[in-house]
Amino acid sequence: MKSGYHILESLFFICFGGLVYYFIEITFRGFSHYSMFLCGGVIFYLISLFNRRYSASLHFVTRMIIATFIITAIELIFGIIFNLILHRQVWDYSAHYYHYKGQICLTFSILWFFLTPLVLYLETFLRHFLFSNSVQ
Repeated sequence: MKSGYHILESLFFICFGGLVYYFIEITFRGFSHYSMFLCGGVIFYLISLFNRRYSASLHFVTRMIIATFIITAIELIFGIIFNLILHRQVWDYSAHYYHYKGQICLTFSILWFFLTPLVLYLETFLRHFLFSNSVQ
């Protein structure tokens, strides 16, 4: 039963993160790509694993910094795969200062840093509200 709860929880966080990320893109850019659903799902799932393990032992700002690096690293990986290798042209940050191959940039990393408190609190709330009665 333990693994069934874990699978359900994992799938929930992947789908939830994917939908949120996808709709953020729709809201601010007017369009998105299925890779953004996958990217957001992986990001939210990894932040969930990280937050669950370190929420009691790391200072909140430290968790914000690490979550920002998680987001930026996954965006870089997805950017390399979908934009540079598969040539899908999902996004291009080349016009922004301090970008790396147009896939990540300092501007959006700073934006993610200021959004991570919401992500961390939301993850904690959802985990406790939806999965606190499940077998750990």
